[in-house]
Amino acid sequence: MSDPDLSAASTLERVVRVPSVERRPSFADEVQLRRALDHLSGVDAVGVTHRVAKLATRSLKTSTKSRAIDLALSMIDLTTLEGSDTPGRVASLCAKARRPDPEDPTTPAAAAVCVYPDLVADARRHLEGSSVAVASVATAFPSGRAPLSVKLADVGAAVEAGADEIDMVIDRGAFLSGRLGQVFDEIEAVKAECRGAHLKVILETGELVTLDNVKRASWLAMWAGADFIKTSTGKVSVNATPTVGLVMLEAVRDFAEETGSLVGVKMAGGIRTTKDALRYLVLINETVGSRWLSPDLFRFGASSLMNDLLMQRTKQRLGAYVRPERFSGD
Repeated sequence: MSDPDLSAASTLERVVRVPSVERRPSFADEVQLRRALDHLSGVDAVGVTHRVAKLATRSLKTSTKSRAIDLALSMIDLTTLEGSDTPGRVASLCAKARRPDPEDPTTPAAAAVCVYPDLVADARRHLEGSSVAVASVATAFPSGRAPLSVKLADVGAAVEAGADEIDMVIDRGAFLSGRLGQVFDEIEAVKAECRGAHLKVILETGELVTLDNVKRASWLAMWAGADFIKTSTGKVSVNATPTVGLVMLEAVRDFAEETGSLVGVKMAGGIRTTKDALRYLVLINETVGSRWLSPDLFRFGASSLMNDLLMQRTKQRLGAYVRPERFSGD
């Protein structure tokens, strides 16, 4: 198969984001919002599945693969979201994010470290002076079931502690029961509470049932002010899939054409291997183009993915695998 043009991976340049408020529509009420969503075309599920399968057959030349692995490393939100998380674990994760391979300083740093709000200050302290951002989940993660005042307090606490990015979850129950205005208003309110921090809106696509719902939720989130749309919390049985990824990428492409605003995509949950990551990079390149081949517009939410990428990176460079112990288990 032909080698996809992933030239953006060779420079790792960050694109300049168009301001997220540019030409985004406003809605007088829920009726207008619903009417706008109803005007979206339906998703051809068979066509989407066929295209994903076709793109999965693409192969990368060795030189392109090496650049793509570095790009994928730079796109990782290194994540720990367990009830047993401690400041010590966060310190270890931050060290790994800053220097993923202690023996090779040319290895790209991660894009961000993602933690719960009460650990943001610890992450901020350990990442000070680095290029790695601090991200935090909020808004009653992972269920999204709490009063808006509680959600905003959650966001405010994370921002106050130093979060650069907020990963919020939508209320899927509200969306699926047709309370679209409530979902829209909550995203708008959270965006305002972010006070300049980037907002990633988690759709929890595994609970949205249909690809049409994934498309509608993507557009609703973007209209409401999302800087990124994100697949999943990683806490349900079905998380990121290439099929859902294609629908979301097509949504951000069409949104950019309609409004002039560039919105990022974050795939999270279940992405563990280099092969998985490279397939997503091909999907990006073939769907939205090289402009999205940047940590500013695409992220992987992952923990175990980094070690596999590092193993493959050393294999590309040295011609042999190194001991797994070279890389930390965090």
